Amino acid sequence: MDEEDLVRTGDGELIHEPTGIVVEEEQIDPGPEWRAFNHSERQSKSRVGAPTTQTMHDKGLTTTIDWKDKDAYGRSISSRKRSQMHRLRKWQERIRTKDAGERNLQFALSEIDRMASALGVPRSVREVASVIYRRALSEDLIRGRSIEGVATSALYAACRKEGIPRSLEEISEVSRVERKEIGRTYRYISQELGLEMKPVDPKKYVPRFSSELDLSKEVQSKANEIIETTAEKGLLSGKSPTGYAAAAIYAASLLCNEKKTQREVAEVAQVTEVTIRNRYQEQIEAMGIHG
Repeated sequence: MDEEDLVRTGDGELIHEPTGIVVEEEQIDPGPEWRAFNHSERQSKSRVGAPTTQTMHDKGLTTTIDWKDKDAYGRSISSRKRSQMHRLRKWQERIRTKDAGERNLQFALSEIDRMASALGVPRSVREVASVIYRRALSEDLIRGRSIEGVATSALYAACRKEGIPRSLEEISEVSRVERKEIGRTYRYISQELGLEMKPVDPKKYVPRFSSELDLSKEVQSKANEIIETTAEKGLLSGKSPTGYAAAAIYAASLLCNEKKTQREVAEVAQVTEVTIRNRYQEQIEAMGIHG
């Protein structure tokens, strides 16, 4: 039986095409046996709960009592039953977070969720941040530090790990903790947990900053070129990637005749104008451009 005559069908059977013999079958299909064509159909036919998630203190495994005062057929329930349901909901909430440790975890994870929403980062970042926070908790790194500080640092670390850079300034804007504390806690946690973080590439900030400044694609590619050329000459070493990106965007906007002021660029990148001036001078000198 020649291998080139074997064909794999859509449902996983291996067939010898010239003779029609089924060579391999009994593929296990892990999917449901029903079909659904929209979300509500899928919800009504599914017999399993939501997937587990690290972003909830109980990983989403607890049952919840629906807030709607209706029975299984959608009919309204009596006022006596309504007050009973209200009491049950209250006790359900109390039971879910039995001790202070769980309540703290619930608070930390809800803080991560709140900040992640404010930053507009994807769900994967929230999951990673929740895992980092749980690890910090199990390694007893929270002791003597604020829950908010550790939660914010976990989110900052998750953004870096997932390649979605947010600067410390942006993170501290949505946090209830000061930038200095976030930086200090982040360094401590990443060191203790062995989170290996590569330095953030300034080019990752270019699309977002340029878009906020309403700059063209031409300016973006010029800024990337400036970053690449000057970083190769060792100018990036020890510098803040946000300030570096901001200076390159400023330089590129001048070179492409789409001038933005240092103040405008500084506001978007959340760095000082002095930082932009210094980085800009270094970059144009390194590129042999006379500004």
